[in-house]
Amino acid sequence: MKGTEYPYASLDDFLISNPLTVDGQLDDGWGAIFPVKGREIEAAILFADISSFARRTFQLTPTETLIFVNNFLAWISAEALRKYPGIVDKYIGDEVMVVFSAEFGSKDPFADALMTARWMAENDVLDYCPHMGIGTGQVTVGFVGTPLKYNCTVYGMPVALAKRCATVPPKVPGGASIIFPAELWKGRGFDEFFPPRDPLGAGRAPRDLPQPWQMLPPRRVDLKNMPSIDILEIANKEVHDPSQTAEDRARDSLRALLKAGLYRPPRRVTSF
Repeated sequence: MKGTEYPYASLDDFLISNPLTVDGQLDDGWGAIFPVKGREIEAAILFADISSFARRTFQLTPTETLIFVNNFLAWISAEALRKYPGIVDKYIGDEVMVVFSAEFGSKDPFADALMTARWMAENDVLDYCPHMGIGTGQVTVGFVGTPLKYNCTVYGMPVALAKRCATVPPKVPGGASIIFPAELWKGRGFDEFFPPRDPLGAGRAPRDLPQPWQMLPPRRVDLKNMPSIDILEIANKEVHDPSQTAEDRARDSLRALLKAGLYRPPRRVTSF
């Protein structure tokens, strides 16, 4: 009888539910012992961050910036986990990292990462215009740290590659972009992942439907501290015109907290 399949809520849950491929202890060379515990898997890594983060938060207060970032992370995490079996690895500043693997339920981890990125862009109601990068290959899910402080994360070249792809300046500015090594696209069709949409539900023929996405020709780029590679960029040409920007939402939210007595800024004393 087939057992019940439970989704993993975190990488920690995944590790404690599966046998480890490495489980030992090492000496740091000066007498301190540290554990090496993890599981090697094949995975796709999706990185996403806010475009023009420094410029967009320059006029915000620190607490408004906190709201701005948390609003982005809450939204993008909800989009990342809405339809596909990914696990959020970590939040780093204004970045989010999501992991997809057959061991988490993906039939095609790269396809799930790509479709998650598409879903993020098409539901970007506050116009964060995330830059997104994807890398695939063997990674190790492991506990990192010491018995004093540790967490669970993913290591391997695909992680660095996804992060570097997310930092490549897009050729189509002003919208969301998805960038990944060109070799990952072999044997795949554009319309398979990005079919034209009929937003009005009028039953129009595919040739008459608007297509907000475009795939740019492959190009070679230099990645920081990595070899040059050929990448593909899939760009979203759709321009969002939100009734409220993410920056204004952060300001309005802080004012609402202040009015409700939930924001109590410290009294600032200026000395001369």
